Amino acid sequence: MADNLIEVRDLAVEFVTLDRTQRVVEGVSFDIRKGETLALVGESGSGKSVTAHSILRLLPYPLARHPAGEIRYAGEDLLKADEKRMRQIRGNRIAMVFQEPMTSLNPLHTVGTQINEVLQLHKGLRGKAASARTLELLELVGIPEPKKRIRAYPHELSGGQRQRVMIAMALANEPELLIADEPTTALDVTVQLKILELLKELQARLGMSLLLISHDLNLVRRVAHRVCVMQRGRVVEQAACEELFHRPQHPYTQELLAAEPSGDPAPAQPAPPLLEVKDLRVWFPIKKGLLRRTVDHIKAVDGVSFSLPKGQTLGIVGESGSGKSTLGLAILRLLSSRGEIRFQNQALEQMSQRAVRPLRRQMQVVFQDPFGSLSPRMSVGQIVGEGLEIHGMGNAEERAQAIIDALVEVGLDPESRHRYPHEFSGGQRQRIAIARALVLKPELILLDEPTSALDRTVQRQVVELLRSLQAKYNLTYLFISHDLAVVRALSHQMMVVRQGKVVEQGAAEAIFAAPQHPYTQQLLESAFMTTTAEQPEEGQAHGFS
Repeated sequence: MADNLIEVRDLAVEFVTLDRTQRVVEGVSFDIRKGETLALVGESGSGKSVTAHSILRLLPYPLARHPAGEIRYAGEDLLKADEKRMRQIRGNRIAMVFQEPMTSLNPLHTVGTQINEVLQLHKGLRGKAASARTLELLELVGIPEPKKRIRAYPHELSGGQRQRVMIAMALANEPELLIADEPTTALDVTVQLKILELLKELQARLGMSLLLISHDLNLVRRVAHRVCVMQRGRVVEQAACEELFHRPQHPYTQELLAAEPSGDPAPAQPAPPLLEVKDLRVWFPIKKGLLRRTVDHIKAVDGVSFSLPKGQTLGIVGESGSGKSTLGLAILRLLSSRGEIRFQNQALEQMSQRAVRPLRRQMQVVFQDPFGSLSPRMSVGQIVGEGLEIHGMGNAEERAQAIIDALVEVGLDPESRHRYPHEFSGGQRQRIAIARALVLKPELILLDEPTSALDRTVQRQVVELLRSLQAKYNLTYLFISHDLAVVRALSHQMMVVRQGKVVEQGAAEAIFAAPQHPYTQQLLESAFMTTTAEQPEEGQAHGFS
């Protein structure tokens, strides 16, 4: 068909190891039309990313192979193209944005240098011309103060800012097709909308096609023209976006659409405060000159106060870089801060790190990226049991039983304690991280974006798990997230943070029902808006109207 930019026909993918051959994609067929957005959706392990990576031949060959199928780009079968031809296509005609920007960006080079490298390699731009184009790209994707950020290293940017840099690199050569593999996973809802608006604008101007891989069905509904639903390596349903969301045919599609986290948080009983914070500040000095004098401060957290009763959840929301994670780390005394922090009626800010150490058993944390926070060299049993050994809890037999009990609590097979993190899906790895925190019987758990990297069905399972654990053990949660659907399902209280300051706080139910601050209203509108992109008509250009 003349309108098709990419045609995938009966694609199969196998991974070959010494002892077995595993087929992970079987008989996948779809088209990507010029100027349209096609979404691939499904659970972790459904074959979405493997299928997309096959287009650019980015799989770990020769461990991966294609026993059947074709992938035609402008009539050319990419599976038969040589490596020289693929290098001409990658990043130039077909570009890709990966899910985890921190592992995709080089930590040794500034973001400006890395974007310049793309421009030099594909466009031949150097010097002032490359720098000017780099600044333009950083402005396009909404990086604040691009002239300063161009000299920043990846670790100096927030997760959302790093993802925007990755998108800038992918768009540098104005490709015909952009493959976006979970591009907004690390972004808050307002930045998601900015990125989506940017992609719409570029599609309209360039006629660029977009292959969107996502577990966020709300996002898919806003931008996709057509949707392919994948399950266990196969496409089980393919339809126009509006038709699929209103009249899903396959039971698995119906299950996905019903998987939005819902329900109310565990009932809260009257209780004294477990954690009290008053006028907490985390200011990072800006030093300049030969003597490195402090000329100003970055006020990451500026005057935050709250009281959290035992057994309740405080949801902390805000944009990337707003200070949410910094606030959480400061409360746990993992960052230096000023102000009062009282935990179990003890003033943490007056205690040395040595004095705080015994209390760490009572204050645990579950991080955003379970794969990055779990040691690949340790078995699951060693990971979950490490804290027990550090705190000297029980003898060897008691520790072994505690590990088994913790794994059962989070819905994992106790035999999995002998396996390693890479052998598990994203949702299972996050359950391991929760088990690691839970095994110490803490009073307070800091949950820093624990569901952002998970698809909706797994998110719902994790939310229900956290709710049941809270009800059973009267746990207290600090829940940091940009996903307001998850926050609403878990939180008793809510705090909205912007540029280090609290702009609104109170009962979560009241804020969701009637937000007072314009910024909160903007967040809620962005999170729960369900506008669908207009569907392109057959035989016409497939850009956004």
